[in-house]
Amino acid sequence: MITLQYFARYRETLGTGQEQLDWNDSRDTLRAVRDELVSRGDAWAVLNESRLMCARNQEMCSLDEPVRDGDEIAFFPPVTGG
Repeated sequence: MITLQYFARYRETLGTGQEQLDWNDSRDTLRAVRDELVSRGDAWAVLNESRLMCARNQEMCSLDEPVRDGDEIAFFPPVTGG
């Protein structure tokens, strides 16, 4: 099982802040997880943004980061400030 968390605008757009997915070997990177989510269509396309930020087990990482059973994955938009 992997736990997915969505923050800020993503949580609002998707209408959920968290979900769990059964472990599947085909989800071997964050990119593969993200691509599967985007394939749901409609609002899920928001996760296809080029500046998407992500973390695995509360550490910032890239979409090429490997994913393992039991991981917590977070997706969030870039933070801006002024």
